Amino acid sequence: MYPPASFFALALAAAGTASARTFTVTNNCPYTIWPAIFTSAGPVPAHSTGWEAAPGNTVSFRVDQGWNGRIWGRTQCNFGGQGLPTDCVTGGCNGGLECDARTGTGVPPATLGEWNLASDQDWYDVSNVDGVNLPMAITNTAGCPAPDCANSHGIISACPKSLKVVNPQGEAVGCKTACSANLDGIPQDSANCCLGSHDKPETCPASGVQYYDIFKKSCPDAYAYAWHALYFDLSKEANGLRHVMTGP
Repeated sequence: MYPPASFFALALAAAGTASARTFTVTNNCPYTIWPAIFTSAGPVPAHSTGWEAAPGNTVSFRVDQGWNGRIWGRTQCNFGGQGLPTDCVTGGCNGGLECDARTGTGVPPATLGEWNLASDQDWYDVSNVDGVNLPMAITNTAGCPAPDCANSHGIISACPKSLKVVNPQGEAVGCKTACSANLDGIPQDSANCCLGSHDKPETCPASGVQYYDIFKKSCPDAYAYAWHALYFDLSKEANGLRHVMTGP
C-alpha cells in the first residue's frame, strides 16, 4: 500500500487579469505517478493531457478563462502501445500516456481536482465521487481555502472488499464508490449515483448512499457523492480572490 504521508498537489496562482491563471501540478508522493488533464468545456490548456511525474516533479501551465475540467493522478502505469485504461492500475484513461481529448476522462477509482472557470467566479473542489487512489490537495496564492483529501490511506484501509482495488501484488491501492462499482445494480435508477428517481437532493440524501461515511470521515473537505453540497469559489475581485464554502 502507498504511504499515507504524501500528496499530489495542485496549485492555482491568481493572474493579473481575469483572463488566465497559472496551474502548477506537483508530485509530492515518494513514487512515480502519471498526472492527466481532461477538458470538459472551454479552451484547452496548451499542455500535454498526460505525463510521467517522478517524485518531486513539478510542471506549470496557463489555463484560460472559460476552462472546465479535471486533473488527476494515475498509478502503476505500463503503456504498451494500445492506449487502454488498463495500462494503469488506477486512474487509467483511453489514449495511453496522453489521455484522449474526447474520451479520456479517467477510470475509477481516481481522486479528482475539478475546476469550472466559465463565469465570473472560479469554482474548484477535490472530489471522491469517482473513488480514491491518491492523496490530493488544491492550494492557491490568494489565501482562499485549500481543499484536500489528505487521508486517502484511511479510505483505502476501510474500503470494503466490494469496492477495493488491488494491484497485481495484492496490495490495496484504491477504493471505488458505491456508484462507480454499481453496487445497487440499477445505474439508470440508482440511489448511489443520484440518477433516475434519485436525481434531486431531496431524493438522494447522503444517508441513502452506501459507504458514504467511509469517504466523508477520512476526507471531509472532498466531495463524496453527487449532491454533496461542498464547494469553493475563487472570484476575481480587486483584492484578489474570495471564497464561499457551503456544507455539509
